[in-house]
Amino acid sequence: MISKRQWAVGFLYLLLSTTAAAAEPSADEVAKELANPNTPLATLKFKLQHRLYTGDLAGADDQGNTTLVFQPSLPFPLNNGDKIIFRPAIPFQFDLPVYDATNLNFGSDTGLGDIGYDLVYAITTKSGLITAYGVIGSIPTASEDGLGSDRWTLGPEILIGQISQTSVLGMLPSHQVDIGGSGNADISLTTIQVFGIYLPGGGWSIGSSPIFTYDHETDQATIPLNINLGKTIIAGGRPWKLGMELNYYLEQPDAFGPEWMIGFDIAPVVENSLVNWVK
Repeated sequence: MISKRQWAVGFLYLLLSTTAAAAEPSADEVAKELANPNTPLATLKFKLQHRLYTGDLAGADDQGNTTLVFQPSLPFPLNNGDKIIFRPAIPFQFDLPVYDATNLNFGSDTGLGDIGYDLVYAITTKSGLITAYGVIGSIPTASEDGLGSDRWTLGPEILIGQISQTSVLGMLPSHQVDIGGSGNADISLTTIQVFGIYLPGGGWSIGSSPIFTYDHETDQATIPLNINLGKTIIAGGRPWKLGMELNYYLEQPDAFGPEWMIGFDIAPVVENSLVNWVK
């Protein structure tokens, strides 16, 4: 029997082993395509994020951790020009702060977190209107108790926006609830990502895409200010998008939550070989 690790390695190898399209587009053309959430381009994004925390718990202001997220974007084109897009997010946490309520102090866990995903039906019209409808959820894959909830979650997601030659504007609201699993946590979480991106040319992008969350179980909100910068390049015959972002959190859970986040990401553009599996 093939192990989970062997399956994951084989899956990644399959994606990386694909080649770029024969007609090589310019970095500027690719940057504009990648700015569209409904892009037909498949990417393998790696995100490295470092967070600093704050809160009322003793020692909260001394906590920090680093997260590495592997987040492929896999579009499946349809005959009518629309797409089905699958985006898993596989997080690996380094020294995630975990509060011990018995000893009233912080410890930390390192390992795989819960895998998130979304699956949407995406439409981009000739006028530049972008919409997508689908589901968002998470799978309880955490390797340590402190890294996940031991609950399956699922809920609706919708995207609406407008794209032009020099900008992309839109919003992506979603809501998840727990639907099963061995954990005891009750989950009811609303998330809204608002995005505005300016494309000055030369493969550059600059904008803001904060993700606002509201936890209905605790009545706590997380509200960041966000700025991000991206540069698309062509290297080795393949487009790559490089990016960085900075978050400052205006609002977070009172007891414990993020105060700052700085992130860096790299995303090679690949051919989605899985398209041939579903034809």
